Amino acid sequence: MAGSPKIAILGAGSVGCFMGGTWAAAGLPVTLIGRPKISKDLDAHGLTLSDYSGWQAHLPPGEVDYRCGPEGLAEVEIIAVTVKSADTAEAAAQIAAHATPGALVISFQNGVSNVETLGQGLGGRFEIARGMVEYNVAYLGEGRFHKGVGGKLYADRHARTRDLAEAIGEGPAALKLSDRMLGLAWGKLLINLNNAVNALSGRTLIDELKQRDYRRVFAASMREGLALLKRAQIEPVPAGSVAPTRLPRLLDSPDWLFNRFFLRRWKIDAKARSSMADDLTNGRKTEVDYINGELVRLADRLQRTAPVNRAIVGLIREAENGAKPLSPTALRKAVLER
Repeated sequence: MAGSPKIAILGAGSVGCFMGGTWAAAGLPVTLIGRPKISKDLDAHGLTLSDYSGWQAHLPPGEVDYRCGPEGLAEVEIIAVTVKSADTAEAAAQIAAHATPGALVISFQNGVSNVETLGQGLGGRFEIARGMVEYNVAYLGEGRFHKGVGGKLYADRHARTRDLAEAIGEGPAALKLSDRMLGLAWGKLLINLNNAVNALSGRTLIDELKQRDYRRVFAASMREGLALLKRAQIEPVPAGSVAPTRLPRLLDSPDWLFNRFFLRRWKIDAKARSSMADDLTNGRKTEVDYINGELVRLADRLQRTAPVNRAIVGLIREAENGAKPLSPTALRKAVLER
């Protein structure tokens, strides 16, 4: 597409490949930068994208610009950062060393502190914006990436993100702009508290959410987070169709009510799992420190306690070391009956 900004996706795993692949399918010049395993798969199979609605797109191997080194950052105008939060400082160092100063860097990462980490590493030489990914993406192997739940991409509203949004257009990875991105990031973090519950369950998202005891743990972690945010005078902005303040009550509903009237309204298909569950499956360190752990640190700063989220962080640590998934009853007892 003539005149479109050159884009690099730094950390092109599941979300990055879906986002960047969708933008490339729309005609934008996109370079994906990530791991050798995905590069090998895309060289063999190309990039196949799909979502819960039945939408599909395919880029054959020759049309996928996937690289394994930060040299691909040179001469791009926009860098979408999708690395795991623990790798943000390293990503900033790579951008500083290889990218052209003045490029727009957008953090599409979990958590709320990555923009500050990027700012510290980039030293004012780049423009930095906050972004948010409202959905999950599963890697199905052989170059196939599936968006299994509803949701949008968001970014700070200013001239360059407006130009990017117009270039992307509508579609599964359309970019929406907001003046309240920090509040949206906190709202998304509260929703992401279910990532750990899903990972500890060992089930798909929809199978996990059908079980009331799993939902009780999710609801308790949200209530604890909401109380801490209120004390810190932070207002979370809804990142979905249900306000964070209402969601815990819905989650606590009996199975027959929740599954029949609430769950069916959410756009979740049978393939969807949380990114934290995928990390455990693949033996990678999770982002629990940047989700539940963010609330634990907030509680420490406020001289309060966060027993629910602290317990969940501990259980994820055990799971990273090989602990088996927990049944609904076992997880409820481990977190809520300590």
